[in-house]
Amino acid sequence: MQSPPGTPVAPSRSSHNTTPQSLSSAARLWRPAAQRNLKNQWSKLNSLRRDWCTAASAARSHATSIVNSYLSIRYLNEMEYGVLRDMPNIQEKAGSKLSRQQELCNAKLLSSYKDMVRFTVNMASVCKSMRCYLSKSTNSMLIQFSSSPDDEENGAGDLEGIPVFAFYSIASFEERAWEVVHMFISELILKRLLVLEFLSLHRDAVEREWADEFYDGEFDDLRMLNLYSDQVKAPVTPPCKSSSASFNFIQSKQQKQQQGSSVLQIYLTIWMVNVNIDECRVEEIFGIVGSEMDVDFLKPFA
Repeated sequence: MQSPPGTPVAPSRSSHNTTPQSLSSAARLWRPAAQRNLKNQWSKLNSLRRDWCTAASAARSHATSIVNSYLSIRYLNEMEYGVLRDMPNIQEKAGSKLSRQQELCNAKLLSSYKDMVRFTVNMASVCKSMRCYLSKSTNSMLIQFSSSPDDEENGAGDLEGIPVFAFYSIASFEERAWEVVHMFISELILKRLLVLEFLSLHRDAVEREWADEFYDGEFDDLRMLNLYSDQVKAPVTPPCKSSSASFNFIQSKQQKQQQGSSVLQIYLTIWMVNVNIDECRVEEIFGIVGSEMDVDFLKPFA
């Protein structure tokens, strides 16, 4: 799978000069701790990807409400009011209430997007926490869990690539974890584009551009996923077929206010299907890893 531009990559395994006898001794201490750590990290990853999907589903519900309110406001002038036609200011009152509803859903959509960013950042952190380092003290050999060793003598945290359970090394688990997380990172930046479109439908909304920060600290979060370019001072853009160097996704406010129902329905559909996440492959990876660890990651949560 091709990862998005600037996506984090798994650390490479370095080699060490260790004798078979010392490796066997270290493995007896390292392997049980490494097994516990991997089970914990993959359990976290499994929980986070489900939390992400829940947040994405909630966001789509809020986006649907935004679109419905927007279209209702847009076509108020063309509606037939029947027995309500003589009521004073009925159209203005209906439009005002729909606008307030749309504004509230905007806030909820933004909150759900923020949750999705947080879950993605945590998934990337899990990928960086799968190695288990041996830390030597004066009296005994202690097990230390960390994404980096205290000193160079602690090695690469994979005990020279030996299998942790039956077949796979730490690097193999990392590779599969990053494959999953790369999908969510790619989907996140696409959803950011759609969030921008939905938020801009409100008639009184502050006009946002791609380079604007959607919430305080968003750019710091995106930097942790390599989704923010300090060179251009903006988030990286979703991959597109156009060879143009300019990024022209962002329309004028007037153009956005004229979006038709068919275009908005496409936006909602694209959001729903999570186009960059291969669900079958994700399930396959968790099935493979779970089989290796003797853990069922695919059973429904209680």
